[in-house]
Amino acid sequence: MKHLRNLLILFVVLVLAGISYLYFIHGDEAQIPLEQTSGAEPSLTNVRPELLPTINVKAAEPWGEEGAPIAADGFTVERFAQGLDHPRSMLRLPNGDVLVAETNSPPRTNKGIEGWVLRNLMQKAGAGTPSANRITLLRDTDQDGKVDETFAFLEDLNSPFGMALVDGYLYVANTDTVFAYEYEEGMTKIEGKGRRVANLNAKAPNNHWTRGLLASDDGKYLYISVGSNSNIGENGMESEVQRAAILRVELATNDKEIFADGMRNPVGMAYLPGTDKFYTVVNERDMLGSDMVPDYLTEVRWASHYGWPWHFWGGYVDPRVEPKNLDHRQYERRPDYGLGAHTAPLGLAFSHGQNLGEPFHKGAIIARHGSWNRIPYSGYDVVYVDFDEKGEPVGKPVTLLSGFVDDDEKAKGRPTMVEFDSTGALLVSDDVAGIIWRVSRKDAAPAKPAEE
Repeated sequence: MKHLRNLLILFVVLVLAGISYLYFIHGDEAQIPLEQTSGAEPSLTNVRPELLPTINVKAAEPWGEEGAPIAADGFTVERFAQGLDHPRSMLRLPNGDVLVAETNSPPRTNKGIEGWVLRNLMQKAGAGTPSANRITLLRDTDQDGKVDETFAFLEDLNSPFGMALVDGYLYVANTDTVFAYEYEEGMTKIEGKGRRVANLNAKAPNNHWTRGLLASDDGKYLYISVGSNSNIGENGMESEVQRAAILRVELATNDKEIFADGMRNPVGMAYLPGTDKFYTVVNERDMLGSDMVPDYLTEVRWASHYGWPWHFWGGYVDPRVEPKNLDHRQYERRPDYGLGAHTAPLGLAFSHGQNLGEPFHKGAIIARHGSWNRIPYSGYDVVYVDFDEKGEPVGKPVTLLSGFVDDDEKAKGRPTMVEFDSTGALLVSDDVAGIIWRVSRKDAAPAKPAEE
């Protein structure tokens, strides 16, 4: 009897292992090209809910001494800085110095199968190391496109990400707080504990831990991008208070409010030059099949709701979420532009007045960190989205930097955030490789200032 029971247990284990193999290795495959899920009118196919997630993570195997991604024709890519510990957000200071957040997720508290899967995913993707919790200052003294001085600018933080400079104060967004520090041009280290500006919801498991920052043009407000605590609200909506949203803090009073919400995981934010409009890139929900749901770029409008968790793309219903909340659809705003299913866009900057030249001179530069829930993989690149004379995104994404996955499907790096240096060249942080890449035109002329 005991022998029979052991055989039965072994059979169940093998069946479960087979199911896991089918889903984790041979999960849902895309049925349409990635391009069809991008643009102002992306294809929104029938959803294919997954009982177990399709897992297709490219194992991290960094570049080595000589490797590099591939720049578009007419461009060159070089190492601006290297030897960094998981570099992510960057901020160019008025004197040309560049701050970079060396950061990673806080310790994961997910339990059970979800926790096991998540930890293995992070480890395989090269993101399983503890956070350095540091902001580093990079200085290119001779403007030759390579950093020659590095300073530990601000330490002992808590998974820092967003940074903004306003009226002599550097604002830093940790995963759970925003702090302000006095800043003087040219300084190489901040001393002191700073001043608390806002508390942020970082309730465990805090799956989307990054907190982006954007200062309003008049210096009166800070916008904070805060991702959801879950995929589709499965941790309970009480854990999603002031999450899946962009918050606004009035700096004179520290009053905090929701500016716009219903965005599963907004990250990078930037103003469209010459306008009062700002945009964000958003990571949409997982486990609805390899073709769904397209991540997106959108203008952020006051009091707008973008559908999460009940709906997506202007009212499409997620069949997994209860209640359906169907009446809410009439109040939801459709995103402006699809960036492809599961591409994981993080970094956003506008190229107006920079030094990339045509045809990359008047649109959005977006770093797509790369998929884990799609076959075949998507993202792992930096793309350009053109904007027309009306200030709206048009056409399809154009690749500016690629080659982050090699022929053996090893991830040599993962583009994360973007910023422009003082010469108008593009900086791209590569968190897996610990490198910041510098992309410039081979025939670059001096940069012209952006229109006010």
